[in-house]
Amino acid sequence: MTKLSVKIWIWVYNDVVFKAILREEEGTLTLFDENDVLLIKRTGLSISQMKLIEATLVAAGAKRIDGKQEPFTYL
Repeated sequence: MTKLSVKIWIWVYNDVVFKAILREEEGTLTLFDENDVLLIKRTGLSISQMKLIEATLVAAGAKRIDGKQEPFTYL
């Protein structure tokens, strides 16, 4: 069984913390607000779409967390 590539991104917009979870091998994007309310779930994304989403998140000031540290140390 292979380990899925999961990337977690966080950022602040209008004093609200958002979290995006990208699962590259599944081609999914899941977006949550600071209360873990599901805002968007997209499936069937291509590799190029995933790269574009990551570039957009970086341009918006998002920070990628590695899953081993608290997310608030990145803000």
